[in-house]
Parts: sequence; structure tokens; C-alpha cells
Amino acid sequence: MNLLYWSLGFFLSIPYSVHADSPKEAPEIEPCTVRSPHSGSFFDLNGLHIPDPSTVKSKNARDYSWNATGWDMGYNFTMNFCGGIVERLEDFGGVEGIDKQLWRNVSAYYRQGGKVYSIGQQNMQPVIRGRKMVLNYTDGSPCPELRKRADVADNLTPREIIDGDDDDKENEDEDKDGDKDEDEADRPKSSTRRKTTIISMLCERDPLMPQLTLSFVASPDECTYVFEARTSAACASIQKSTQTLSPSGVFGVILMIAIIVYVVGGCVYSRMVLNQRGWRQLPNYSLWAGIFGFFKDVVIILTSSCARFMPSRRGYSQVNGGIGGMGSSRSGRDSEAENRLIDELNEEWDD
Repeated sequence: MNLLYWSLGFFLSIPYSVHADSPKEAPEIEPCTVRSPHSGSFFDLNGLHIPDPSTVKSKNARDYSWNATGWDMGYNFTMNFCGGIVERLEDFGGVEGIDKQLWRNVSAYYRQGGKVYSIGQQNMQPVIRGRKMVLNYTDGSPCPELRKRADVADNLTPREIIDGDDDDKENEDEDKDGDKDEDEADRPKSSTRRKTTIISMLCERDPLMPQLTLSFVASPDECTYVFEARTSAACASIQKSTQTLSPSGVFGVILMIAIIVYVVGGCVYSRMVLNQRGWRQLPNYSLWAGIFGFFKDVVIILTSSCARFMPSRRGYSQVNGGIGGMGSSRSGRDSEAENRLIDELNEEWDD
């Protein structure tokens, strides 16, 4: 019998077909995650995201973003990770220098003088800088006008040349005046830079520490803001692969593999060790044969029970025999003859 060979061929063809049909591909990187090109470590910052309370079904949903104290800046900072802030900026009068349709994309801001200033739009792509992980927010509110070194130089009083040559002095003054006019003409009246935020993500493995410790570090020119965030989300973790099968599908695959191993292993053992042939090569053949016989008997019993309800020719002959009372009289004579025969046999037995 070729059952053993067919089973072995089917079992050995499974790994080959899987690898041939589905080539190995690198897993896709989800938003707000990054893999280090140096060490290969995987980082996921989605755990720091605070969702919009209107989209959360929980009654105790958090309705405020992460906060950081500004210390000597005179104001505090509010931000979120992997998404816009939770607060509604419309209630504060909007954001300075940002279009209204982009207010929901603001990921960091501060309030000063009754106005709201954005320090960066949302960014879902962390960056690895050496051994550091950095998250940048850009395209915030316009930066204030910056004083340039040329302005400071203009305020300095020029020294006189002590050589008695007044003509050279006048020519030099004219040249300076001409250069000054050209510089003022070329100098932009307002800055085009926008506020940005740099967040350095540091790994914190202490289980007693809060989920996130956000600290303001510096702002050198009121246009760039540097923060430090200590959190366990910044520690290397294992990337969760996308599951293509449902739990029932995974269970079905495991069950199928177990059945194949059971059948193939049992057939090999029965054939090589017990020298069985035919259907007796199957493992526990007597058990499966008994189960099959049990179901066979059940089917026979059910079919015989149902056959009783089927119409038969006997009922049809009784109906015909009962016409005119002939059937009833004949059955009565037969019963009397049987009774007499029984009585005679009893008398002979007594004698």
C-alpha cells in the first residue's frame, strides 16, 4: 500500500511550498517606530501617545497632554508624542502664524501673554543619531526677529583716523554710508524661520519611575527648544510582526501538523518495527476500526428503525382480506385450530 509514501511526500512538500511561495521580506516599520542601523535594536514610541478623549470608550480617558516646566522662560510647555495634542487650541484663540486647518497637527506649544505659540507640528518618524534617539518637531510658529551682528556693528562709534588726511576720511565715510545703505536694502525685514523642537529620548529601565519624565533643557534663540525625555519606551524592544492568520487559523495549522506527524510517525513505526502492511500500518488501527464499527452499527440501527415507518404490502393484503367479513372468519378458524392442537399436545404430554 502506498499510504506511507503519499503521507511522507505530502509532509515533506509543506516546508518547500511555504518557502517557495512566500519569499522572506523585511517587516514594515510602523509609524513612530525606528530600527537602529548600527545595533539593529527596535524602538517603539507609540506607548507615549495620548489619544483624543472623544475617540476613547473608557470613562477615565486622559484629557491632557504631557507637560514640561519652562523654569526661567516664564511659561511652560505642552506636547504629545505620535500625534497632535489633546487640548483644543480653538478654546485659546488659535495658534500664532499657523493656518487653522493645521491646528490639530500641533504636537507642542506654549502660552505667553494670552497667545498660543506652536513649537512644532507632529512627526511620526524618530531618528537615530549615533547612540541617541531624537524626535524633531518642525514648522511651528514664526520665530521673532533676530538681531544680527551687523546691527551691533552699526551701533559702534567709528574711530577717527589720526593721520591728518581729511580727504581719505571723507571718502571712507562715503564708502561706509554706501555699504550701509546696500546692507539695509538687502537685509530682510522679518525672519522666515519657524520654531522647532528637539527631543532626546533616553532609556529608563527603573520600574518605579513614571511612564515619562519630560524636562526642558534650553532654548538658545527662542526659535529652537531642546527637551530630554526619560521613558521605558525609549528602550530597545522586540518588533511585533503582523499576524496574517486568526487564532482559529493558527490552531488549525498546529492541529494539521500534529495529525500529519501522528499518522506518518505511526505508519513508519508499524511498518518498520511491527512489520504491518495495508491499513494495519495506521497507528492504533484496532482502536480506529472499533470506532468505525461502532458508527456503522449506529447507522444500521437508525436505518432499521426508520424502516418501520415505511408502508408495506402486508397492510394492503389485510385490507383486501377484510372485505365482506371473509378475512375475520378465516382468522378465527385458524386460531381455534391452533388452540385444539395445543390442547391435544398437552393431553399427550400428561399421559
